[in-house]
This record gives sequence, C-alpha cells and structure tokens, in this order.
Amino acid sequence: MSGFFRRLRAIPWREFAGDAFSRAFLAAQAYCAVHVVNHHLCSIAFVRGPSMLPAMNLAGDVVAVDKVSVRLGKVGPGDVVLMISPEDPRKDVAKRVVGMGGDSVTYLEDPGNSDASKTVVVPEGHVWVQGDNVYASRDSRHFGAVPYGLITGKIFCRVWPLEGFGSIDSKQSP
Repeated sequence: MSGFFRRLRAIPWREFAGDAFSRAFLAAQAYCAVHVVNHHLCSIAFVRGPSMLPAMNLAGDVVAVDKVSVRLGKVGPGDVVLMISPEDPRKDVAKRVVGMGGDSVTYLEDPGNSDASKTVVVPEGHVWVQGDNVYASRDSRHFGAVPYGLITGKIFCRVWPLEGFGSIDSKQSP
C-alpha cells in the first residue's frame, strides 16, 4: 500500500489544477466575447414566412443582423429590421421600415379586396413597418406604429441560402 500512496503523491496535482483553471478561464473569456458580439454588435437570425416575399424566401433565410445601427439611430425608411413582435413578445419578426416619427404614411387598408387607403402620421419615437408582401403580412396596418425600442437590429446581409448570399435591398418598399 505504501507504494500506491508514494505514486499518488508523485502526481503533480497543482499543475493539473492550474491547467484546468487556466482552460476554464479561457472558455469563460470566449463565452463573454461571443455574448458581447452576439447581443451588442452583430448576430445571425433565421427569418421565415410569407410577409417579406419576394425580398426573403418563404422557407426561410439566415440573415446577418447589425445591432449597432439601431443604438445609433441609423435606421430609416427602406431598411429591413428585426424586431420584437408587438403581438407576441416571444417572437422576432422581420419587416421593412416605411416611415419614421413625424412622417405621413399612406397605406391600403385591405389590399386584397379594395383600393381604400388611409393616411396616418407616425408618432415620434415610433416607426411604421410593413412586410413586402402586403397580402400576407401582419404589420403596422394591423397593430399600428411600433415603438423604436422594439427594433433589435437592422438586417444587412443574407447568409443562407448561398444562391441568395448578399445584401438585402433597402430601396424596395411595400
């Protein structure tokens, strides 16, 4: 038995513990860096559904989202944004900004059934958003102007599918 304990004491436990602590600290630093980049600078999002046809695919696109522009107030008409849904705060939705605070926006009330239009003035601190596919989009025509604070990022690039890789057209409007 004494030979077993001698071999056990000969193992460099402090070196093992130091290496383990060093690797755990490195992993924590990497996690913090990923968290900061993902939540405050740029992230990736999966966007699907019919509301942004033809700019985005019905089956879904993976897009890059710029989070700095929103904080700097660099979001404007024509930009496609990722935002928290005013109807279901657990969901994120992609819509195109049509008007900013103080702008007058004219839209079709029921585009599938009539040509009746309505004009609204967007309140300060709010944006008017619409999907590119006005026939299949729940947007500001249904829930009104959206507080600017619900915008989480500006979509600037389609990453997947590869045949659609590139910037999102910010000039197209509904």
